[in-house]
Amino acid sequence: MYKIMIIEDDWAIRDELALLLKNEGYCSLKVTDFTDITGQARKEKPDLILLDIGLPGQDGFGLCAEIKSTVEAPVIFVTSRDSGQDEVRGLSLGGDDYITKPYSVPVLLARIKAMLRRAGGSAEPDTMETAGLTLHLAKGTAQTKGKTVELTRNELKILACLMEHHGEIVSRPDLIEALWDCQIYIDDNTLSVNMTRLRAKLAEIGLPDYIRTRRGMGYQI
Repeated sequence: MYKIMIIEDDWAIRDELALLLKNEGYCSLKVTDFTDITGQARKEKPDLILLDIGLPGQDGFGLCAEIKSTVEAPVIFVTSRDSGQDEVRGLSLGGDDYITKPYSVPVLLARIKAMLRRAGGSAEPDTMETAGLTLHLAKGTAQTKGKTVELTRNELKILACLMEHHGEIVSRPDLIEALWDCQIYIDDNTLSVNMTRLRAKLAEIGLPDYIRTRRGMGYQI
């Protein structure tokens, strides 16, 4: 799943972008602390960055150049500054695209998709195969022996995390952290509910014991 960082100080626009990206199947990371944005980008390793120009403390032009010197992620300026001079400046400082507000949602999504496709290689693989089960990340399905079941977003992330650590014990806190990486709060009860539903779906396709509980430690495939 692609992770897109939103660097925008207008909370309404930021939340609108985050919801739009979530509905399109992306993981959005909203920046709310503008003191060390480059450090946050370096830590989170986003696949793409949406960047405003008018930011507190440092404008987007300087920030773009700073980010591009340390982070390998395309940057799309999303700004109300619509002069040709600003666009040329943004692109010359390392920006990969420039979109003005108010933007067309279909156009913005198309530009994002094209940029991610052009960047290539930075996203998770489209499928994972472990212990007889194939997980289709883009489709949100799990398949084995010709049987397929659809998964919710959380069920998909839980299963992907466990498959990635095949043979290892994954603790409940680690699973909660994997679910929370898009800044959506997940508690222990939410994990239990999602785990129960996931196991029921795996049982539907003939894998009732695919996920083992290791008492006091976590879960294991």
